Amino acid sequence: MVKKKTCVFISGKGSNLKNLISYSRDKSFPIKISLIICNNNKAEGIKYAKRYNIPLILVNTENKNSDNKILSQLKNYKISFICLAGYMKIISNKIIKEFRNRIINIHPSLLPKFKGLNTFSRVLKNKEIKSGCTVHYVNNKLDAGHIIYNKKFFLIPSDNETTLKYKTQNLEHKAFPQAIISIFRNR
Repeated sequence: MVKKKTCVFISGKGSNLKNLISYSRDKSFPIKISLIICNNNKAEGIKYAKRYNIPLILVNTENKNSDNKILSQLKNYKISFICLAGYMKIISNKIIKEFRNRIINIHPSLLPKFKGLNTFSRVLKNKEIKSGCTVHYVNNKLDAGHIIYNKKFFLIPSDNETTLKYKTQNLEHKAFPQAIISIFRNR
């Protein structure tokens, strides 16, 4: 099996990145993480690039040429698939057009509910009885691409933002790899 050369975009802790790296080491998993792009030079997830010897590109997304730099590096590393794992920047139409139907994102809510930021506080404020995570294709509308996979759990009265984050991340670590497997099983 020829693994798809994949780039993971991160901005923070990198727990989903670490999980995908772990899965990608299995010979039957369909992707190989060949590049990491990060827009935050203080992101904790950078350590995984170093630990697992994966090329890392730090990008200043405030720079007008950042899209060109990203596209150039994706081409340079022969990337054919992109995973957004806690990447806190909207992907430009230029990159989406170049990688149409080959960019996926993991979002910490049951889309289409609670698109965007601050999902846990909004889930609690709305008194939801269930929450979870969604893996979806990225298009030019925020968190609106075709849903590939989601996982859910039921809230309990004592849940708060901290417990919701913990429960959601545990589900994300299962949902992201399962979504990737299902994408490539169907191609």
